[in-house]
Amino acid sequence: MDIKKFLRGALNKPEPCDKVSYFGLRGRISGYILTKAQQNIPTCGYNYEADITKLWEEFNKLKDNCDYHLSFNTLMMRVLVEGLKAAPRLNSHINYNCTSSCGTFIEKKHIDVAMPIILDNGETFPIKVRNTEEKTLKELAIQIDELLEKLENTDVNRVLFDVITQRTVGLMLSGAVVPTVAQTVTGYVGKHKVAKLKGLLESSPRDDKHLLMEDLNEGSVCFTNWGMLYNGLSGNVTYTPLLYPQTFLMAMGCVRDREYAFRNEKGEVDIGVKKEVPITLMFDHRIGGFNDVMPFIKRLDEIFQNPEEIKEW
Repeated sequence: MDIKKFLRGALNKPEPCDKVSYFGLRGRISGYILTKAQQNIPTCGYNYEADITKLWEEFNKLKDNCDYHLSFNTLMMRVLVEGLKAAPRLNSHINYNCTSSCGTFIEKKHIDVAMPIILDNGETFPIKVRNTEEKTLKELAIQIDELLEKLENTDVNRVLFDVITQRTVGLMLSGAVVPTVAQTVTGYVGKHKVAKLKGLLESSPRDDKHLLMEDLNEGSVCFTNWGMLYNGLSGNVTYTPLLYPQTFLMAMGCVRDREYAFRNEKGEVDIGVKKEVPITLMFDHRIGGFNDVMPFIKRLDEIFQNPEEIKEW
């Protein structure tokens, strides 16, 4: 028996020919958030295919005539905000202690939308679009463009370093001594250390021309568009984890044409084509039940069926 091979298999170690890489700052932060979410949040999901035929027509009219850059992604974020105004309980954070079964439910005053974006190295990380409930559609579009412009001027690793420093301090203040020490030590020492941590605290300016730590925090709710990654995406997003401590997430896929059967004016069965987008809603079941999500869905249906209102946004 090859003892080394036996022990490697027992410890689930990689083969010598395997390529091994270690988490950087983004991987450490998102790994912590998503693992904590998976361990602590009783998640429930709802998938539906929304008929946006009328909304798509109104969107294209508005896009062609407005004096600012308007994307369908921005419009759908505004749709999300309208849904949250109808269902404010979804715009919340939950802190819960499994040991004592005590918890706090925090309904957030502002709708701060975490929107995942693709970094230059191909990784994704959410930036926060703040106070969206106060913005017109034009102001929201301009705000998103400004955030993306700031991103180009920002050393993302420096901002992520600020975020992970804040999280480590939070662990320490909450009494989690062992995780605090472990995360601090492994950040600087050993094979899991993060390269070039030294100097990040002082490097790169912190001003209104660059992204700040507050722009990369979780926000109050998450909106993600998987369809932007590949416009030929034909499937539906069936599950995606929440960003702890958020309680709600909306994900959408590609806008696509879908054939459907209907009865024409003569009462005969006919075939038509409609615009459709798959939407996935994930929520923390501790906020209540599906009845808390229904006002959100009903508000979206109102917008999709009568989209003329977007001209007043």
